Amino acid sequence: MEAPVLDTRRTGWTGAAERLINFWSLMGGVMVVAVVLMNVWAVVASILGIPFGGDFELTQMGIAIAAFAFLPYCQITGGNVTADIFTARASQFWVSVFALAASIVALLFGLLLLYSMYGGMLSQRQYNYTTAILQIPIWWAYLPCLFSLVLLAVASLITLLDNLGKTVRGGT
Repeated sequence: MEAPVLDTRRTGWTGAAERLINFWSLMGGVMVVAVVLMNVWAVVASILGIPFGGDFELTQMGIAIAAFAFLPYCQITGGNVTADIFTARASQFWVSVFALAASIVALLFGLLLLYSMYGGMLSQRQYNYTTAILQIPIWWAYLPCLFSLVLLAVASLITLLDNLGKTVRGGT
């Protein structure tokens, strides 16, 4: 007889947030693929003698946006780098305490980044900074990055609540 499969999907607002985070990370992957295809086209165009200006600028913006899009997914799935060597012999309770502390740090870090990048975006917008070749306003790239940081804060809050519950239950 097989063991019953537990449904571990989140429901309610946490489930909706997790689905949005998953979708957003997939869009980050689409962004990476688009950047790769653009770079392939730029190389082919260069070989054919067709200029493709601004590919470096678009690569910078696209990869930055994609990298930020992956942050909330890493947090909600527990995919961040951990130092398991320190917890290898720890009890479940202490592992849950460390996971709770990591969630708190992630939440604070996400909020600090959100605050700092928002100020950076306002500065870029105020001074009308643009890319050198395509003249794209730099602050445009901040918008999806800020959205990613909002999702990172939400993911951190969800993992904080999950880890708080585990800690209260003694690590189970």
